[in-house]
Amino acid sequence: MGTQVTLWDDNYLAICAVVTVAMQLIFFLVAFACKFDKVTDFAGGTNFVILALLTFSLAQTFTIRQIVVTACVVVWGVRLSGYLLYRIIKIGEDKRFDDKRKSCIKFGLFWTFQAVWVFTVSLPVIFVNSPLTADNLNIPQANLTNNANSFTVLDIIGLIFFTMGLLIETVADFQKFFFKNNPANKGKWCAEGLWKYSRHPNYFGELMIWYSIFLMSCNILKGAQWVAVLGPLFITSIILGLSGIPLLEKKDDERYKNNPDYLQYKKSTSPLILLPPACYGNLPIGLKCCACAEYPCYNNLGSSDEPASGEEKATEATCLCSNA
Repeated sequence: MGTQVTLWDDNYLAICAVVTVAMQLIFFLVAFACKFDKVTDFAGGTNFVILALLTFSLAQTFTIRQIVVTACVVVWGVRLSGYLLYRIIKIGEDKRFDDKRKSCIKFGLFWTFQAVWVFTVSLPVIFVNSPLTADNLNIPQANLTNNANSFTVLDIIGLIFFTMGLLIETVADFQKFFFKNNPANKGKWCAEGLWKYSRHPNYFGELMIWYSIFLMSCNILKGAQWVAVLGPLFITSIILGLSGIPLLEKKDDERYKNNPDYLQYKKSTSPLILLPPACYGNLPIGLKCCACAEYPCYNNLGSSDEPASGEEKATEATCLCSNA
């Protein structure tokens, strides 16, 4: 076992904040100077990976939970960053930044938000890898890796949900990618595969991933460390209420509002949770709103009869939590 390193604070919050700001600032300067937006999502995803590996290497305790949680974040970050980088290279440019590339303030606000997003959502893994983990578990540091109780039922449940979420997100991403790159589907919305059961299955997988990471961290959180709950709550607010579903629903509503098939797709397809259309379509609107996140702001059709829809993903939303 190596020597544990403590930098500035016992939870690695300061070093993680500095690394995140520095990394996003460097990418911003390059992107703005070159009017180049192909690295935006890549910078966000790799930042998660760096924070996970940094805190893990500094901790030097190597518990089963630390290994699993760090590996989960790295696998998610590498997979998503690589996919988004490949996709943006293929499509050429990110339309999100059409009105921002030439404005230092507007473009800078995006990168500032991305830095806050990365740091906040990373809180669970930062605390799992913090030097205080051993104290919170009340386990002698020399026995950490051999303690049978260091991986609990919560960890197992979290790992199962992470695997499911990663699978859902990955499959949804590629189903949408291949659909959009098929010339025969030009001008159509994706309603195939997982997109038949959810208007935003990739977001559903994304939320499963971060709630599972938080669930695994619950074993070691103590006192002020419970601020880690802001991680999953923050990404939930982005996806459900800010730059995720609302923007995509609005875009698709404007594009397909006169298409009867699209209206039926919206009415019978859950906005987030994977559900059979026959089941979801018959639910009362109140239950759809409370239990299935079918919020009024997703309806841009000028009628109260239909909910709302969605299709595109990472290319429109603000920051990496978009990824289809």
